[in-house]
Amino acid sequence: MEVLNWKECEDKKIDKFPYKGQMLEVKGTSVRWLSKYGDDGNGYPEYGLRLFTIQPDGQIPIHNHFYHQTMYILSGQFECRSFDPHTDEPKEKRVCGPGTSVFIPSMEPHGMRNMGNEPGQFLCCICNVYEEAEEGPKK
Repeated sequence: MEVLNWKECEDKKIDKFPYKGQMLEVKGTSVRWLSKYGDDGNGYPEYGLRLFTIQPDGQIPIHNHFYHQTMYILSGQFECRSFDPHTDEPKEKRVCGPGTSVFIPSMEPHGMRNMGNEPGQFLCCICNVYEEAEEGPKK
């Protein structure tokens, strides 16, 4: 068992996120890893819980990743966006506030922006996807 206070976790600023071979700018965003477990072979844990803080007008640009993720909004108002995986055109935009959860399946292009005048926070749980338990990570 591991027990810690969120303030004990390093608050790491995120400057860029990869998407389709490019590094896109992330604005006003930091993350604290609250828990990690395993290694997917690509630099991410098999399971993880993170606390994100996004400053006013901060944003995470379009990106996707191998793992499923569920975000739970703690504070602030976020515009959560999904994109068409073939054209990168916006597919859906939703304003999400405290108490809202957002599920993003593996490889779905998505992004978000803090629409408020105060920093906003959300928890983000990630879990890698495997075709078969014995095979390990998908390639």
